[in-house]
Amino acid sequence: MKTETSRLEATRATEDGVSIDVALIKDRTDAALSARMGTSTRDEIDAKTPMLIGHLNILLGEELGADEDDLVMQQFHKAYKLLDLKNRPTPEAPTFAAYFYMREVADLTRRLLWIYTQRSGTGAA
Repeated sequence: MKTETSRLEATRATEDGVSIDVALIKDRTDAALSARMGTSTRDEIDAKTPMLIGHLNILLGEELGADEDDLVMQQFHKAYKLLDLKNRPTPEAPTFAAYFYMREVADLTRRLLWIYTQRSGTGAA
C-alpha cells in the first residue's frame, strides 16, 4: 500500500499547473484493466471511462517526445483516434462495446503513463 509521501512524490506539476498523479493514474488504469466484463455494470463502466479519458488528455498535453520518437507519435495518433467522439460508444451501444472502449482507453493511458514516467524520472508506472 502506498504511503501519502510516496503518492506526493509521484505527483508532478506540469507547465500549465495541472498535477499528474502517477499513482492515481496507475490505480485507476489497474482497476479498469482488471475489471471483468461479466461482473461490470454499464453504470460502473460509464463512471470509470470519463476519469480515464481525463488522465489520457492530461498525458497527451505533456512533452513526451512525439516529435522525435515515431513510437510515441503512434501512441498519440491512437489516442486522438480513440478520443474522437465518433469512435466513442453511445448510450445505446451494448455494454460490451463500452467495456472494450474503457479498456482501450485504460491501456493507452497506461502506455503513455509509462513513457511519461521514463522521460520525467518519476519512477516506474
